[in-house]
Amino acid sequence: MEWTRQMQKAIAYMEENLLKEINYEDVAKHVHISSYEFHRAFGFLTGMTPNAYIRSRRLSMAGIEILETDGKITDIALKYGYDTPESFTKAFTRFHGVAPRTARETGAKLVLFNPLRIKLTVEGGKSMDYRIVQTKEKRFLALIRDFRNEIINDDENHDIPDFWDECNKNRLLGPVYCLNPEGKRDLYGLCTPTESGKDTFQYGIGILIDEETKAFDVSEMENRGFRIWDVKPGTYVVFDCIGTDGDCIREMWSKFYKEFLPQMGYASAEETDYERYFEKGKTGVFCELWIPIRKNT
Repeated sequence: MEWTRQMQKAIAYMEENLLKEINYEDVAKHVHISSYEFHRAFGFLTGMTPNAYIRSRRLSMAGIEILETDGKITDIALKYGYDTPESFTKAFTRFHGVAPRTARETGAKLVLFNPLRIKLTVEGGKSMDYRIVQTKEKRFLALIRDFRNEIINDDENHDIPDFWDECNKNRLLGPVYCLNPEGKRDLYGLCTPTESGKDTFQYGIGILIDEETKAFDVSEMENRGFRIWDVKPGTYVVFDCIGTDGDCIREMWSKFYKEFLPQMGYASAEETDYERYFEKGKTGVFCELWIPIRKNT
């Protein structure tokens, strides 16, 4: 329940500060969650980003004010965070389907977007399989790139799948793929939270380094674009993502936030999470999802 309360506290903070200049990073600080984790969690819980929620609430309230008052549209635009009447009109029209002035003159029907409430619902039956694993320190060798936080939960964005496609099409992983013996050539998609104040996160594609990995020259690998990625010991919950494409990963993240965290007494930990893609595959399994967790205190 702690996770549910944190998200509701975040929504309450946004509601109290809708007329101030805030964004998701401000809200994350208020509920003591990293901006990256908050952005991701809020999206999976609600189906929208925090900034989209703030924008929708403001435009909904602006619509009410347009219809019920005779305030100047320019003043209403400034009140709800728009620097110019033009930018307000464009956003208002996109949201409500009608321009502000037209809405006032014709009494048009507008979109009402009410405050969200996060509720925990528990249904019977088996909903998800998981296992808890205590891991030792792990080391990976991966190609790593920076991605914008805003792409999280954006169904229209394909930056990370495109990264995978580029690696496969151009055989970019060739130098590392055969470093491990046959049967242990699983690939990993590594994802780490952003550092404080950054608007990007890192995602890497590579292999696990262990005692069976062939010796390699680190400098040579770095010249090829690869980097060592160290992961501290920790507690992970592991899920099988059942499906044929990346949509099943998104679905499992949603279940993690909506079902696992509220009921199991854990919180998400700020450490690398990763996907494990098996060399020989597992029947029906697209990948394993490893998420770092910690017990609520």
